[in-house]
Amino acid sequence: MLIATVPIALPDLITFLFAAVAALVGAGGVILLKNPVHSALMLVMTLFSVAILFIEEQAQFLAAVQIIVYAGAIVVLFLFVIMLLGVDRKEVIQKETLKAQRPLAVVAAVLALLEISLLARTNWATGAKGVTSSTNNSASNIVQLGRAVFTTYLLPFEATSALLVIAVIGAVVLARRSSGPQQVVVDPEVAEDAAEANEQTEQGSLS
Repeated sequence: MLIATVPIALPDLITFLFAAVAALVGAGGVILLKNPVHSALMLVMTLFSVAILFIEEQAQFLAAVQIIVYAGAIVVLFLFVIMLLGVDRKEVIQKETLKAQRPLAVVAAVLALLEISLLARTNWATGAKGVTSSTNNSASNIVQLGRAVFTTYLLPFEATSALLVIAVIGAVVLARRSSGPQQVVVDPEVAEDAAEANEQTEQGSLS
């Protein structure tokens, strides 16, 4: 096994275990907590833990981007949308807005588990050994990352930009308020109670 053949320093092992456990706990909290604000805070913990793992892999720039962009800007955007839509509104989960979404979710989960099992059976080098080929080059980590983003992974990078633009447009649509007159729907029982209260007030003033 890779763990038995590659010596690992005790501080690195402790840091990895701490960050890995914190990332898993944060990811579980994002899914299990009912309060959306608490879920967003658990997401911050997960992102910080992943940034620590990036530092352990000698990818300091990715760690900085993880903290500045994701833990900073993206989570703030999530909190903005949560506060905009309201956290006290209850959703009816029994009514599916998308047909057959639960069977599709089960199929996606099974495929993800199969992919993880296939990856676990292969010999993947991790830690310092896994990044030796990329860090031994003369170019810095930032130069290599920029070259990979704008050459090999240019299409996914542009697709991500398009998704961010769509998210901004969706936020604007949700936040926009109608400028025309709004129709107020009054409950009939509330209207009857108000009418009775007005009658009693008028009778009291006449007497």
